[in-house]
Amino acid sequence: MKYHTQKILLTGNIDDEAEAYLLWCCYQSNSLYNSALFAVRQAHFEQCETRTFFDRDDQYRSAFKSRYVKASYAQLCKDFKSNKHYIGIGGQQAQQCLKSIVEGITSYNQLLKKYWQGEIEQKPRIPNYRRKLGLYQVVFPAQAVKYNEYEGFCKLAISRECNSELVNKEINISSGSGFSSSQLAEVRIVPAVGKVWAEYVYKTELLTTKQLDYKQAIGIDPGGTNWLTTVSSFGKSFIVCGRKIKSINQRYNKAVAKYKKNKSDFYWDKYLDEITHKRNCQMRDAVNKAARFIINYCLNHHIGNIVFGWGQGVKNESNLGKRNNQNFVQIPTARLKNRIKELAESAGIIFTETEESYTSISRCDSFSLNLETGGKLASVE
Repeated sequence: MKYHTQKILLTGNIDDEAEAYLLWCCYQSNSLYNSALFAVRQAHFEQCETRTFFDRDDQYRSAFKSRYVKASYAQLCKDFKSNKHYIGIGGQQAQQCLKSIVEGITSYNQLLKKYWQGEIEQKPRIPNYRRKLGLYQVVFPAQAVKYNEYEGFCKLAISRECNSELVNKEINISSGSGFSSSQLAEVRIVPAVGKVWAEYVYKTELLTTKQLDYKQAIGIDPGGTNWLTTVSSFGKSFIVCGRKIKSINQRYNKAVAKYKKNKSDFYWDKYLDEITHKRNCQMRDAVNKAARFIINYCLNHHIGNIVFGWGQGVKNESNLGKRNNQNFVQIPTARLKNRIKELAESAGIIFTETEESYTSISRCDSFSLNLETGGKLASVE
């Protein structure tokens, strides 16, 4: 069993009351997250021992010892069931918010263990608070959703306290496509750059393709102008061009810089929301098309393996100059890698992530082989 996600824009496609209610729920979810995380952090600091030491400047200091953080989902639900934010968004939605805190604490404890064992270099930090008066996603489990794929709407549950204040007495949003109500796992309401999105998470069966040859593979080496340089094990190669991605980022950066001239660095308004939303949609479209092209190439040539070269922290440590850094860092290569991995798993293709230097060496060898045999490079935009 595998889970897929379908993302739909709600802003402009639902009535004003529904959008206002969903934004209010996101605000309540953000407040509940901060309140519950505050209780977890304070309980940890009260029980945690302190250590004293001299820092690099020979100053005497004290700090908390790094220890595992205890967070019980059942105890959080018991402590916050009478909280106004918990009651406001409804029990099931509030429980999903508290569950995300427990998952974050669990991840921190696992990373802390790996740090002590020397598997990671950077010391992890306890999950921090979200921005005050901000918005956080609201998750509606399948039990709190009435999904109708035939009429094209999805009805979300409303808490009893808010039901009397709504005029329409119900919240309907646009439905997804390509899955039934029995497959639906949850619906996420996600705010982003002044817009409200719905993410439908549904279950699908794992596919196995008998026509794939798992002795064949393609190696993918990511870059900047040449976004993806791909070489197959039988000597064929092509390049996915990244010039269009760079031009989109350059136009966006120029528009933001021109609009914010003589303004504060923290200035933001609806116009900036709109151009950021447009840029994000263009990036999302480019990522999906490039990933689908790679998967279709593998299926058409019966290739059963994808080897993706990836260097951890390569963008954080890049030192290519101001202009080149800006072009390189803003390219969503990590998102493209994850998208290729998701599509590969759904198509029965084995995805392997390896050190980038290995795919670069293989790429050079295959290029020389391909040129000797008279092959050509295909540029895909």
